[in-house]
Amino acid sequence: MNNDKPAVQFLFDFGSPNAYLSHKVIPSIEARTGVRFEYLPVLLGGLFKLANNRSPVEAFAAIPNKLAYEQLEMERFIAWHGLMAFRMNPYFPVNTLHVMRGAVAAQRLDCFSPYVDAVFAAMWERGLKMDDPTVIAATLAEAGLDAAALMQVSQEPDVKAALMACTQAAHDRGAFGSPTFFVGSQMYFGKDRLREVGEEIARGPAG
Repeated sequence: MNNDKPAVQFLFDFGSPNAYLSHKVIPSIEARTGVRFEYLPVLLGGLFKLANNRSPVEAFAAIPNKLAYEQLEMERFIAWHGLMAFRMNPYFPVNTLHVMRGAVAAQRLDCFSPYVDAVFAAMWERGLKMDDPTVIAATLAEAGLDAAALMQVSQEPDVKAALMACTQAAHDRGAFGSPTFFVGSQMYFGKDRLREVGEEIARGPAG
């Protein structure tokens, strides 16, 4: 990364459809700005508890017009960026504890990028039940990853602790959900803030 560019972080959980959509748009921002996003796994359920937050489906359950508008904005985002492979997971909401621990394990086994691509695609393109260990293992194997090693390392106490520590650190920095972005010390929440993220990167550290 260039010294005149700020550090950029993407706090994600595979269970968020908006995190998936952000993941698909991030490469274009990286290409445009020359800055690589650092992906930080967080456990969304844990972050919700820490922040006393709820998912939009739950929080706006009594406001059908709000939910309808949220759906409209998602459809617009998908169309604008040409993300036609997206499909809502029929098992949503999915418990992501296993796959998020797996993300930390993938960092340690040096296969993080293909792991992230495979799990996001399984969740939001293939509609798989990604809280089922059998499905997870098959998905990783299909992607050419060492499923047995990943699942074994994901159960190590220090991996579990690392995920919870990252989740706590996210809350301590002000995060309350996913996707959350940090450009230097500036926080942005939601896929609809990606334009502002790109602008903040362009301003550089002094901005």
